[in-house]
This record gives sequence, structure tokens and C-alpha cells, in this order.
Amino acid sequence: MIQDIAPHIFNNHFNFPSATSVDDLIFYFRDNKLMLVQNGDEPELPRRENLLQLDITGQSVFLFSINNQNCFWVEDLSVNGTDNYLFEEMNFFRTLKRKEMAWIGIVGTQLMNWYTQNKFCGNCGHKTIIQTNERAIKCPECSQTVYPRISPAIIVGITAGDKILLARGKNFRSNFYSLVAGYADIGESLEDAVAREVKEEVGIDVTNIRYYKSQPWPFSGSMMIGYWADADPNQLIVIDESEIVEAAWFTRGNLPNRPPNLSIAGEMIELFERG
Repeated sequence: MIQDIAPHIFNNHFNFPSATSVDDLIFYFRDNKLMLVQNGDEPELPRRENLLQLDITGQSVFLFSINNQNCFWVEDLSVNGTDNYLFEEMNFFRTLKRKEMAWIGIVGTQLMNWYTQNKFCGNCGHKTIIQTNERAIKCPECSQTVYPRISPAIIVGITAGDKILLARGKNFRSNFYSLVAGYADIGESLEDAVAREVKEEVGIDVTNIRYYKSQPWPFSGSMMIGYWADADPNQLIVIDESEIVEAAWFTRGNLPNRPPNLSIAGEMIELFERG
């Protein structure tokens, strides 16, 4: 999956250095696009030494490290339209050959969004302060503390012998199918969320709900929690037309277009296909 970058080491332990060094990787965003420099076959994140001629204004915020190399988000740089830099959106990083660079680009974008969306306190409206002792944002007026938002979402492989139920969402491209998924709601267990989402989206009941594995998914700030479940294929499929275009049972060797195994959905469908 997309976070599997071994032998590279992603370390999210919060360690706030006092200043950036020349070897640190720099995350700078403009219009929600991350700045990259061209190096060889594909672009990569700039190191601080690549930007010595540019003035860093605003805060430099420690994000995480990759292979013991610190990564910082900087609020502003003196970059103009003539500088030789690229700016790419989050989805671009799915295409990078260097998986470790793809992963930190995606997670860095998630953290940048969290920081910029919490510049002011949601409780009293006072300007907040980024903490240096933990990954948190605190209001100096009312002391409300905010941590990165991670939303739990279930995703479920529904099977019946050699059949798997796949659905095509309204936002999917034509002939592209995936697993049923949805966010856990307040006051329910993950297993309850599985049963509810399946019933709401495709109108059937499932049994034997069992945990598979999880995947952080920074694109939506989610933690995807995978489950398998059994179902009677003779049940009438009734789709939620506000979210689903169509859903159907498919057999091994006859599966439609589906996600790659960068995602937990793609991995689970591939596991089913292999038996």
C-alpha cells in the first residue's frame, strides 16, 4: 500500500528543532500546491541548501523525518514567477516512482491543511499558537488545544464464496468499481458502522464481520479500517442513489476495473482475486 515504503523509515515522532539546517527538506505551499525542484527523472522536495537565496518568512514548523532527515513546513518563501520551481497538487504524488517521497508529500499536505485550518480558535476566535513540545495547536486565551484530525472510516470486502460485491460510486470514472466504505458515526462501534454502511449503500445484511487491517489515508484525513464480511448473494441489492451508481456481485477472474493496491481497497480486492 502507499505507506509501505521500506527500507525507508518514516518517523512521525515530534521533535521540534530550534532551526532548520541545510540538509532539511522544505515543504512550501502555494494555492494548496507543494513546491518541488526538478532533479533527474522526476521532481523532488527541495533541501534547505537549495533555497539559501530565498528568504523564509513566518514560522518554520517541524513535520516529521524521513531516513533521519528532518522535514519542515515554512509559511512563506520569497519565490516569484520566474523562479525555476514546480508546484503540484496532492494527487500528483501518487505517480512518483520514489515511494518514500510520494508518502511524505501526501502526509505533509495533510498536516499543512490542519495547521492552516486552525489559525484561529474555534471556541473563542483568538489567534492560536503552534506548540513546540507536541504536535498540537493551542489557544493562548482559553487554552483549548487541537490535535490533528483523523477520521475513522470503514471499508468492507463483502464476499459469498467465489463472489465479491463491488460498487461504482457517483464520483468514480466509468466502469470503475471498489468496496463499500463510509465514515464511522458518533456513538457506534466500527463493526456497527460496517453493518450500517452496507445496509445504507447497497441494501443488504452482512454477517461474520471480521477485521483485516488499517491504512492511513491522508487524502481525506482518514484512517481506513478494513473488514471482511459474508452475505447471502440472493438478497436484493438496493443502492443509495445519492452515492452509488450501481453495485453487483462479481466472480474471480471476471472483476471490473478497480483501485490499484496502493489503497487498502485495491489490496483487498487483489487478495480476493488470488483466492
